Amino acid sequence: MAIINKRIYIGKKRVEAMLIRLSGKNLIILRGSKGYVMCGYLNLKVAQKFKDAAIKIVGVSSIKDALSSKVFALTSQARKLGIRKGQSLKEALKIIA
Repeated sequence: MAIINKRIYIGKKRVEAMLIRLSGKNLIILRGSKGYVMCGYLNLKVAQKFKDAAIKIVGVSSIKDALSSKVFALTSQARKLGIRKGQSLKEALKIIA
C-alpha cells in the first residue's frame, strides 16, 4: 500500500491532500480547515450524520484529477458554507481551505 501526502495552496490557504492506493483503486481525501473532500470510496451519509462539511467527488484516480473535478454531492453543512453541486472543486476548496 502506497500513501502520498501533498500540501496544496489555494491562494494563501493550505489544503492537505492524501492518496492511498488500495486494491487497484485510489482513496483520495483533501482536507481544509472548514471541511473535506472525499472520493467515492467514502460514505457521504456518515459525514452528514456527523455534521461534517463534506464534498464528494467521483471518477478520479489522482490528486491532479481531483483538482480538475466538480462537486458531485455534498452535505448540508457544506451547502451552508456556500458550496453547490456541480461547482468546480477548486472553487469549493477556496471555501473550505
